[in-house]
Order: sequence, then C-alpha cells, then structure tokens
Amino acid sequence: MVFTNILNPRSGVVRRDQYIRTLVRRGATIGANATILCGGEIGEFAFIGAGSVVTKDVKPYSLVVGNPARHIGWMSEYGHRLYFDEHGFAICPESKEKYRLTDGQVEKIG
Repeated sequence: MVFTNILNPRSGVVRRDQYIRTLVRRGATIGANATILCGGEIGEFAFIGAGSVVTKDVKPYSLVVGNPARHIGWMSEYGHRLYFDEHGFAICPESKEKYRLTDGQVEKIG
C-alpha cells in the first residue's frame, strides 16, 4: 500500500512543512497496492480492496474498491460481506454478531 503525504507533490520542491495527516482507525484492512491520498480518515473495520485509490473518507465497516474507490457494500469485523434485511439488520456468518444499518452508517449491536 502507498500513503501520500502532500496534496500537490513536486520532486523539485521541498514541502516537508506541508505534510497532511491521514487517520486509519482500528481494524481497517487495506489491500495490496492500494493508494491512500492524504488528509482522509479510514473508519474502523473498513475494507479497502487491492489496487484501490482512496481519495476521500471511508466510513466504518465500508467496503470500497476501484479508482477512485467507491463504496460497494459493508463488511463485518471478521471480514465477511454483510447483507442487510429489509429492517436494516445483518449477521456475520462466522462470528454471528449482529449489525444495524441506519442512515448510511453501520454499527455492531451484538
């Protein structure tokens, strides 16, 4: 994986005083050869597919892929795809933990 540290890098210009922080939260997975542009936040247990180019924040439990990375689904803490029912609930097939999707946000509820 690659993390950038400046928004407009130029090899001939020294900009060490312009480094921008990128925050990767606990449990996030970043696939091989993914590129993370600086200044964003990768949420808890987010899953970034291999080769993706992340240009903006990634929500907790979100699955993103592509260039630029786009949200295509949700993942459990065990790394399984979550499929929500009509009431907004999903269960991880491995851990049996329950998740709730509300207003575009996922939270583990047990």
